[in-house]
Amino acid sequence: MKFNRSLVFALAAMMLLFTGVASAQLSRIRGRVIGEDGKPLQNAVIKIERTDMKGNYDVKTNKKGEYLHAGIPFSGTYNVVLTVNGQERDKVQGVRTKFGGEEEVNFNLKETAEKMKAAQAAAQSGQLTEEQTRGMTKEQKAAMEKAMEERKKQMAKNKELNDAFNAAMEARQAKNYDVAIANFEKAYALDPSQTVIVENMAGAYAEKADTVKGEERTAALTKAAELYAKSLEAQPSAPVYNNRGLILAKMGDIEGAKAALKQAAQLDPANAGMYYYNMGAELTNRGDAAGATEAFKMATEADPKHVNAQFQLAMSLIGQAKMDDKGNVVPPPGTLEALNKVIELAPNSAQATEAKAMIETLSGSVDTRYTAPGAQKAKPAKRK
Repeated sequence: MKFNRSLVFALAAMMLLFTGVASAQLSRIRGRVIGEDGKPLQNAVIKIERTDMKGNYDVKTNKKGEYLHAGIPFSGTYNVVLTVNGQERDKVQGVRTKFGGEEEVNFNLKETAEKMKAAQAAAQSGQLTEEQTRGMTKEQKAAMEKAMEERKKQMAKNKELNDAFNAAMEARQAKNYDVAIANFEKAYALDPSQTVIVENMAGAYAEKADTVKGEERTAALTKAAELYAKSLEAQPSAPVYNNRGLILAKMGDIEGAKAALKQAAQLDPANAGMYYYNMGAELTNRGDAAGATEAFKMATEADPKHVNAQFQLAMSLIGQAKMDDKGNVVPPPGTLEALNKVIELAPNSAQATEAKAMIETLSGSVDTRYTAPGAQKAKPAKRK
């Protein structure tokens, strides 16, 4: 069979022509990735995402940090995304490929980190350099300027808040309570979430109550109790429960005071003795002997080594002592035990000296020398 040589050459030329056309319909995207350490980054994944129609292509960087994807359709728009360990680290948007051309998209994480650091510093200072704005789009620059303006406002607000709070604390320390309260109110209006403002304002009202009388005292105590309650709603705290309990005791709400101080003790068992002791001291000042005795008992039960609670319990019980038919003083149960506990815990204290004297008064000649638990008792002397 004979071949038509001219036809063969014509067909071959057409094949070469179509092959060239098909090859020219593809374009390439290549680039290099530098890590945060300034060295080429290997095995970073480059995601090439077409935005004008469906199409996604992935490629990894080699040892030199280089990547190449040669099968990208021409005349398309792409986002080129750099991911490291599954996390997106950088992105270049709107990359347009050309007919048979090549686009270069590089990433430098070290430079990006440095620019980010510089941008943060600029946000702190409120000024962007020309270099920092050069690579920004109009939208990015507007967003940065808006963020910087908001930060300026926040910084001004923080300064105003700090100034008001510091002025309030200085006035409180100087016992100028009206000025202190006015500045605490100003600080609170700027940031109602700050419990430290609420608690200190409550303290200022409580201290003011000790300097005034009548309706003004009642109003100050009521305001202090309300502010402590507001602080507790936001954040339960043993010291705040303690403070609120003492305020309620001053207002005559003994049951409310007990409830608050029990809450303090439950939140802070290690200091429960102190909280109950505070309640006993307040009730003693109010002349509520029975209530004070109960509080001091609770304090010694919570903390048997609380010397002051043991001593005040003994004094409170002695105040309830009675006389028998023979004229002897009969103290309530637990009195001598509390006095002896004081001597045991603090044998060289003024309280121990007073406790020994009370024991002598109550029970005649009593051996008040402290003996360690488990020590062998001395044998009585034999009669001659």
